[in-house]
Amino acid sequence: MKKLILLTVFMQISFNVFAAPMKMIGTKGKISEVSKTIKISMYDNYYEPKVINVKKNETIKFIVENKGMLVHEFNIATMKMHKKHGPEMLEMMKKGILLPTKINKIKMKEMSKHDKKMAHSHSNSVLLEPNKSGELIWKFSTNADLYVGCNVPGHLEAGMISKININ
Repeated sequence: MKKLILLTVFMQISFNVFAAPMKMIGTKGKISEVSKTIKISMYDNYYEPKVINVKKNETIKFIVENKGMLVHEFNIATMKMHKKHGPEMLEMMKKGILLPTKINKIKMKEMSKHDKKMAHSHSNSVLLEPNKSGELIWKFSTNADLYVGCNVPGHLEAGMISKININ
């Protein structure tokens, strides 16, 4: 019984620790609440548009297209969160999940059984191979200082970042 109680407490603490940063940047949006659609083009080491304007409490549907020749990520976060996520992406690269032009989805699925971070399944992020597209729905329920960044090693540092202005 003690083990069950300890496990329950541990799971609640873990949920709160990981959920808190996400609430700080907003929440996963509902399709029924989308008020605007923004198209994002990812090129090798930059996004278009460079600045994204949204309103507080607005739910945005992002249609993201990778027009570059490399794998890229569209990730909504604070700079602190981007810096924390970078090493996870480097680990994915070291383990052969993230390749320059491909995502090894078989290896990703297998590795994620042992390490959930390797699944790269975040509601604030889309990871795309070249010439692929994806969607993300996000509710901007915060005044946090947010950026869209690509945390594939070296890409953010090369300038693959866009500012999100919340009005």
